[in-house]
Amino acid sequence: MSDRILPMQSTMQDEQMSLATLLEYGTGWHGDATVATWSDTGTRRITFSDLGREAARLANALRSLGVKPGDRVATFMWNNTEHMTAYAGIPAMGAVLHTLNIRLFPEQATFIANHAADKVIIADHSVLPQLNAALPGMTTVRHIVVTNGDPAGVDAPHGVEVHDYRQLLDAQPDSYAWPDIDERAAAAACYTSGTTGDPKGVVYSHRSIWLHSLQVCASYGMGVSPTDTVLPIVPMFHAMSWGIPYATLMAGASVVMPDRFLQPEYVLRLLAEERPTFAAAVPAVWIGVLQRLDAVPQDISHLRHVVVGGSAVPPSLMRAFSERHGVDIIQAWGMTEISPLATLAWAPRGADADEAWRYRYTQGRFLPGIRARLVDADDRLVPPDGESLGEIEIRGPWATASYYTPDESKPVGADKFDDGWLRTGDIGKVTPNGYLTLVDRSKDVIKSGGEWISSVDLENEVMAHPDVLEAAAIGIPDAKWDERPLVAVVVREGAAPSVAALREHLATKFAKWQIPDSWSFVDAVPKTSVGKFDKKVLRARYADGGLVVVGADGSV
Repeated sequence: MSDRILPMQSTMQDEQMSLATLLEYGTGWHGDATVATWSDTGTRRITFSDLGREAARLANALRSLGVKPGDRVATFMWNNTEHMTAYAGIPAMGAVLHTLNIRLFPEQATFIANHAADKVIIADHSVLPQLNAALPGMTTVRHIVVTNGDPAGVDAPHGVEVHDYRQLLDAQPDSYAWPDIDERAAAAACYTSGTTGDPKGVVYSHRSIWLHSLQVCASYGMGVSPTDTVLPIVPMFHAMSWGIPYATLMAGASVVMPDRFLQPEYVLRLLAEERPTFAAAVPAVWIGVLQRLDAVPQDISHLRHVVVGGSAVPPSLMRAFSERHGVDIIQAWGMTEISPLATLAWAPRGADADEAWRYRYTQGRFLPGIRARLVDADDRLVPPDGESLGEIEIRGPWATASYYTPDESKPVGADKFDDGWLRTGDIGKVTPNGYLTLVDRSKDVIKSGGEWISSVDLENEVMAHPDVLEAAAIGIPDAKWDERPLVAVVVREGAAPSVAALREHLATKFAKWQIPDSWSFVDAVPKTSVGKFDKKVLRARYADGGLVVVGADGSV
């Protein structure tokens, strides 16, 4: 792109897109919308007007603890009303919301809290054991605020004060003079899962969250509207829950939170009782829900559609929800570094039924504001012709330009950026009309005899077999071909497919040399803290002899 120009100034007001103004808008004009937290013993519910007052109490409480603009306040919580209050109040007061992943190993949580210099942690009582394991090494934390339980469960190091959330907030006024915040100021921080090296911090601005929220609400985005009741199963401690909490404030959509009740039987009870119109979660959640739905049917047609991302969605899962349960899965793609939304797979105008499915199997069309290009291994641009493969690079107003570092003289992850473009590490192809199809992560693609085999394509087709619940493909060393594919398979209850049957199932979709010779039947595919297949764990198990490998002839 050529140099930026400004030939004439506009006459528009220079109002700042801050989360304080978003909070005032959502809790004022949409005050009758509700935030609900579901549990197996009942649902508690407040209005957006109540949420505004709770956010003010929280801001006053944090100020009483010495929190100033720019200070980091961490959350260590499930998806619930208190977490929504933190999402609203912390950035609106000028502090920085830092969502700590409750599923991390203690060492990782300690590293991240220290790197971010968290001053306060708001934690659910149910996850205090995880927090206690990480607390001793946290050097900057001065206050722990405990929600939904007795704060006496905190093993507080010397110098750390512990508070009861409800008592702390009830002592505060329910109004706050929200400051005028520069839209480019830090509003929230998330850290990558650290699959290679230490986790890396991404800091979102008020402006980037505003612009991203507009995309979530847009009809070509997730389509969140004032008539919706939204169920965000995707964790609020991961990639800002895909921006959904802020989108509900913007649209005035009611929201129902699942708290810690994420197992299929609980999700289906929640669906029956609250009848949300929209939901979002990773494929692993919907795989479990589908399995239970097929065994114990119930009407879920109140769901207008569900957005699924985090990893490639098996076409068989999409077909099953649509054809057996009347619910459309819309695939999305993004990453923590992109706030996280970059594409959604709505079929284009004029597509017939079969063509529409082909579009829906892709990761989707790039959203306005997101610029994308493909680059090959020699850093040459690859054309968006729907066939040529390359690494996806991204630019945009809600894409990060760097990783956070407390010491500017020591930049982190500079190799992830290419002349201002974010290198995603995803290999894919792009059609001339802007639809992305992922082939693999660059580190997961299987390199066999100088050719690439897509682990994603193998997994999707194996999971299309009626006897298979989950499947993950990895490359394993081979003296002749460099790598060959191994597929770890979780079979459905009562099924016992043979390797020969699975290979035969693949024979119509893959060349003979691409079909795996090595298979392993496992109880579960290991997953990361955010529900993705954890292939590094599978590779380690294979290397350590922890997988029972069955050959093409059925021999072990």
